[in-house]
Amino acid sequence: MMLFTGSMTALVTPFKNGKVDEEALRLLVERQIENGTKVIVPCGTTGESATLTFEEHVRVIEITVDQVKKRVKVLAGAGANATHEAIHLHQESRRVGADGTLQVTPYYNKPPQEGLYQHFRAIAASADFPIVLYNVPGRTSVNLLPETVARLASIDTIVGIKEAGGNLEQVKKLISLVPSDFVVLSGEDAQTLDIYKLGGKGAISVTANVLPNECAEEWNLFQAGQVKEAQTVHETLMPMHDAMFFETNPIPVKAALAMMGLIEEEYRLPLVKISAGNRERLKKVLQQLKLI
Repeated sequence: MMLFTGSMTALVTPFKNGKVDEEALRLLVERQIENGTKVIVPCGTTGESATLTFEEHVRVIEITVDQVKKRVKVLAGAGANATHEAIHLHQESRRVGADGTLQVTPYYNKPPQEGLYQHFRAIAASADFPIVLYNVPGRTSVNLLPETVARLASIDTIVGIKEAGGNLEQVKKLISLVPSDFVVLSGEDAQTLDIYKLGGKGAISVTANVLPNECAEEWNLFQAGQVKEAQTVHETLMPMHDAMFFETNPIPVKAALAMMGLIEEEYRLPLVKISAGNRERLKKVLQQLKLI
């Protein structure tokens, strides 16, 4: 059974006065469920995982699990560039009741393919708990190759991959190499429909923070064989997909949610507020979509 399919949201972590804003986080989770999101992904890139303390990281997952109450799945971001840290977060995610973890390739230390294989194998060996791999070379400086993913796919608890490399040829090759029950997910909003057409089984989206209903609708239409209608939704979403990357993610998405009155516009250094010019551009997109 494929655990993680459909429209998924890489959820932001709202802050207030330097601390995690639990109330806002619970409201965001609720809004996602009401709008058709099938899997909530706390503590990924969009959730500013790199600047959360270990205690905050686990607490954000715990709050998400508590608010979800098993109505949808929780795939907890639990990656790290040190294998022992990723193992710790993987085990803690299981302890607090998540349904699996999202494990990014180690960043900064640029391991070779064998190092990547051994890293993920060690995490899988540490707990009988589902893992979705996460390939995002633009962030990590390392590309998890399809051949390595195919090796990892033979490990029972490694059930899928979020592919955010922006390379559709690589996605095509990946899908041809892995078993049919291994889930390939879009991690690149602008390419989501293309990845669905290649055999992708869902998307972990930044845009879904702002437009969860439309992102869910795109998947549902595609699943129902209404590809033309899904294409129309995808085209409607494109201006927002672009806007989400006016600056480094999650700066624009948090600015958008703040403009919509859903969170405080607060980041952890070294991230800062969106520049004045990009704020205006973002505002125009939100106004065009009647969100503000």
